[in-house]
Amino acid sequence: MKILVIGTGYVGLVTGACLADVGISVCCIDIDKVKIDNLQKGILPIYEPGLENTVVNNTQKGRLQFSTSLAEHIHGADAIFIAVGTPPGEDGSADLSYVLKVANEIGKHLQQYTVVVTKSTVPVGTSEKVRASIQTALDIRDADIEFDVASNPEFLKEGAAIKDFMSPDRIVVGVDSEKAREVMDTIYKPFLLNGYRIIYMDIPSAEMTKYAANAMLATRISFMNDIANLCELVGANINHVRNGIGSDPRIGKKFLYAGVGYGGSCFPKDVKALVKTGKSLGYNLRLLEAVEAINEDQKSILFDKINRHFDGNLNGKTIAIWGLSFKPNTDDMREAPSLVLIESLLRAGATIKVFDPIAMHEGKKTLGDKVIWCKDVYETALGALAIALVTEWNEFRLPDWVKLKNIMHEQVVFDGRNIYDDVQLQKVGFVYYGVGLTV
Repeated sequence: MKILVIGTGYVGLVTGACLADVGISVCCIDIDKVKIDNLQKGILPIYEPGLENTVVNNTQKGRLQFSTSLAEHIHGADAIFIAVGTPPGEDGSADLSYVLKVANEIGKHLQQYTVVVTKSTVPVGTSEKVRASIQTALDIRDADIEFDVASNPEFLKEGAAIKDFMSPDRIVVGVDSEKAREVMDTIYKPFLLNGYRIIYMDIPSAEMTKYAANAMLATRISFMNDIANLCELVGANINHVRNGIGSDPRIGKKFLYAGVGYGGSCFPKDVKALVKTGKSLGYNLRLLEAVEAINEDQKSILFDKINRHFDGNLNGKTIAIWGLSFKPNTDDMREAPSLVLIESLLRAGATIKVFDPIAMHEGKKTLGDKVIWCKDVYETALGALAIALVTEWNEFRLPDWVKLKNIMHEQVVFDGRNIYDDVQLQKVGFVYYGVGLTV
């Protein structure tokens, strides 16, 4: 079986590498020649645990190729996965220009029956636009070639994408022909052998499922952050509340952690796009509008705590920032809460020292020389008045607090993820602030 994957970003590269890993012949296509040249050398454009080994191993075994030319590799392809970006436009709607451009290119070069699969996160109705774009290009060629369109949204968690792809909770596939279903069955048969399930549905429902899933998770996060803020006002402890409600099987324990808000490439973009879709149809998704507003406010929560502690005078004060990426085990800084905090502190005149285990190179693209870049948690804390924990990397979980106390000018911790024991830190001599734990 032969598959093409168009786009070598996060979704495309993981998809191509994992499909190759189960024995399928895969060629990943991208117009970025530098990126393709690097991939051919085993140099990846993103960090994701396990991905480099998977890419290198399958490239060496000849199952995974990289190219800039769709035309050279389309012959014999059983399926073509479209996995290019759908960035938010100024109005919040998903920009489909890259998806439709790829569809047009497919139509220009299609030679035999193929299933064209939208893997990118796209609004309901996009598959029909993809179908129309391909058909228009075929009509210009006067080519009578059969094809089908399918929707196969991804449900990959950054930092655990390989595991998610190889051991999926579910595989959602939207099709409107038995022939397309047979092709998708063949592609995912190796996963079915391990007991994982494909959920087949109509194409619009598959497209909506992706947005609804991310919107639900974002809603849980914003709900807990809203409750955490109320906990501080009434003297309750959000960790106790989380344990109490999470024990209810109707609610469950996942995505109930208070913090500094969600970020990344999916939740912010998908919530905005879903709200925009509703508005375009004359329907206001009031709950999701509130989810988005709460999240934007929550990204300022650490700054507000820091500013209050120092009585509104941060000018010349040195603050250590632990963590830049929007979550652990990734270098992704898109919509990262750390950026909001750092920019607010800089505007207030603070000096910022920063460390992240993986995302330093990405951070430098955005922050440049505005901050002081450090090699570890201790260099970051040296001479600082306070530590602000933004991303809960494992190596931040159990530092030497006595050592930190001795190298800091003042001993204050602002824990944006509630990973520390406030009693333990107070015994060492630190002033501790969490989220939803103290006023």
